[in-house]
Amino acid sequence: MPTDPAAVVYTHGHHESVLRSHTWRTAANSAGYLLPSLEPHHRVLDVGCGPGTITADLATLVPRGHVTGIDSAGEILDAARSAAAERSLTNTTFRTGDAQALPFSDASFDVVHAHQVLQHLGDPVGALREMRRVCAPGGLVAVRDADYAAMTWHPASPGLDAWLELYRSVARASGGEPDAGRRLRAWALEAGFTDVTATASAWCYADAEERAWWGGLWADRTTASRYAERAAGLGYADRAELERIAAAWRGWAAAPDGWFAVLNGELLCRVRAERAEAPSRPR
Repeated sequence: MPTDPAAVVYTHGHHESVLRSHTWRTAANSAGYLLPSLEPHHRVLDVGCGPGTITADLATLVPRGHVTGIDSAGEILDAARSAAAERSLTNTTFRTGDAQALPFSDASFDVVHAHQVLQHLGDPVGALREMRRVCAPGGLVAVRDADYAAMTWHPASPGLDAWLELYRSVARASGGEPDAGRRLRAWALEAGFTDVTATASAWCYADAEERAWWGGLWADRTTASRYAERAAGLGYADRAELERIAAAWRGWAAAPDGWFAVLNGELLCRVRAERAEAPSRPR
């Protein structure tokens, strides 16, 4: 695994098969644990905003506030700006930025949100410290990440077993932690948070339309995305193996009793005011 956080590779990339799932995400289906805490005046930072569908939803919930979306991939921000423009939102800003070195002053935001981001970082604890730094006292840092090892499905499929083993190997070789969901609380405590609420929720794909969508996008990711390139380039799978795994995804999607669940860990971390240091004595 790379030891330099700057050398970490985003495993998924921005292939159409990846954006197919990213643009499906909404505040309702991906940030429900945060929504009751939002106030109309809040200043929100959306870290790793991607194509901006969640960002746009958050902006509608803070009409007197503002949402800033950042992503390390500048090319994806055009899609995020379009998502905001299509909804005539005037309280959004988008810019490039690194989650591990946020380009903002201390206490700039009331809420800092990151969805499916920490799993891809070489220093998730450092990123949480940065999120804490730019969040105002009394504010919230909200993070949600999947846990790949906890994903489960029916019917049993050796091909999907091979997919899970392969994906976790590629993600770790790229510098990330695919089983991030279970580690979020530990990372937050290490980052210095003392008021942490941990929950979990799941995405579930079961009916014919959901199976076709989920199985199809993962079949395509397995053969055409950056993840496929990494798997082959690292020597973890050849083209024939990738095609077999893609076929297993299509087979699962076609099964009338098919079912797949993605467990996500979630945290709401309240930022406490730092205690003022006692003044030093005159020397």
